[in-house]
Amino acid sequence: MTPFASRGDLSPKKISFTQLSANAYAYTAEGDPNSGVVLGDDSVLVVDTTATPVMARELIARIRQVTDKPIRHVVLSHYHAVRVLGASAYAGEGCTHIIASRGTYDLIVERGAEDMKSEMERFPRLFQAVESISGLTWPNLVFSDEITLHLGKLEVRILHLGPGHTRGDTVVFLPQHGILFSGDLVEYQAAAYAGDAQLEEWPSTLQELRSLKPEKLVPGRGPVLETREQVRRGIDYTQDFVTTLFACARDSVAAKRTLKETFEYTRSKMDPKFGRMFIYEHCLPFDVARAYDEASGIKHPRIWTAQRDREMWEALQG
Repeated sequence: MTPFASRGDLSPKKISFTQLSANAYAYTAEGDPNSGVVLGDDSVLVVDTTATPVMARELIARIRQVTDKPIRHVVLSHYHAVRVLGASAYAGEGCTHIIASRGTYDLIVERGAEDMKSEMERFPRLFQAVESISGLTWPNLVFSDEITLHLGKLEVRILHLGPGHTRGDTVVFLPQHGILFSGDLVEYQAAAYAGDAQLEEWPSTLQELRSLKPEKLVPGRGPVLETREQVRRGIDYTQDFVTTLFACARDSVAAKRTLKETFEYTRSKMDPKFGRMFIYEHCLPFDVARAYDEASGIKHPRIWTAQRDREMWEALQG
């Protein structure tokens, strides 16, 4: 049987800290979750905290190479544990606000504890320092659609454009520089995890994202997109992935295929285009399970638990 989720992925990744402008950096690691850094006149904002406080301190060390300003704001692009559980490390760096959309806050309330246990089982390498996690990360500044910060003269727009990767997806946009941190709404050279997705709405949310006309984009996973053409390709790639996935599920439900049959059918359509991308083998069983649910009329994603993860994996990969 294929090793469960990412339990076989134990090799260290090369970290890059890429300057995008005088005010923005991308923290990337060969298909691991990306983070963003925004330098204001008097303070710093971080987009996604990493999985643990120990990993967050590695990001903080990179920030301290370029500025000694306090890290006042942390933005959560969504609720998944690999994005949010490093937040406590920023308290000692001056953090006063942990910002999230209403949808993200509600999902933490509904399923944060289950997601934490589930993701720790899926990603042992990312949670090697699990003992450093003090508990769930709770936002203390929650918004509905948009909030704008001014870090001195720098304008930072924090936007919920619509559901996609989750119901609460949030992006961070620097309009003066045309730089967008998309979270997992956009992936590039990586599979799009859709286990908690709203697949029907995801393409229209991507269209809202396109309307911002970003010149550079930091996806949730994969390399930084540093030209308008690369940005277009990254968004197109994500849209192709999620629409192909959902079309396979709809076809299968109409044909009365079982979930196992749907998995094999989806592989036949997606493997040729996406099979060599980062985290593909991990994501696809979860993606197919969610797509099959949504195509069957289950609009609100079912909660993943460590037990449900294993049962699904055995049913599809066993």
